[in-house]
Amino acid sequence: MLTVMAAGPAKADLRMCNTTPSRVGVAIGYRDAQGWTTEGWWNISPRGCETLLRGTLAARYYYVHAVDYDKGGEWTGKSVMCVRNKEFTIHGIEDCLARGYDRAGFFEVDTGEQKSWTIQLTDGAAAPPPPPPRP
Repeated sequence: MLTVMAAGPAKADLRMCNTTPSRVGVAIGYRDAQGWTTEGWWNISPRGCETLLRGTLAARYYYVHAVDYDKGGEWTGKSVMCVRNKEFTIHGIEDCLARGYDRAGFFEVDTGEQKSWTIQLTDGAAAPPPPPPRP
């Protein structure tokens, strides 16, 4: 099972850290003054970090889709956006298939209006156990 943990603040960027032992590919989505944009792929080595967007964050919410290249599996969510198999920047999230793109589910990251944010990708084995139930 794959889980996601987000942590912030760091320097003024949107960063992704891969805490798994696998190589991962990452795509992001966000809404700015021009509308919705999706971008990918960043290839992040095991236990490595990459800067996805440089500078002060322009949005509160960002969306992430990631693929585990080595073990299979994905980090997905309910927000469907356009992607491609190779490097891409796509404007708009409507009519993906009609425009020649694929569709993928993205999970939401709430940065709380911070100026910078780091997202930690973890696998289920690395996630802390849930707290015990209350009596």
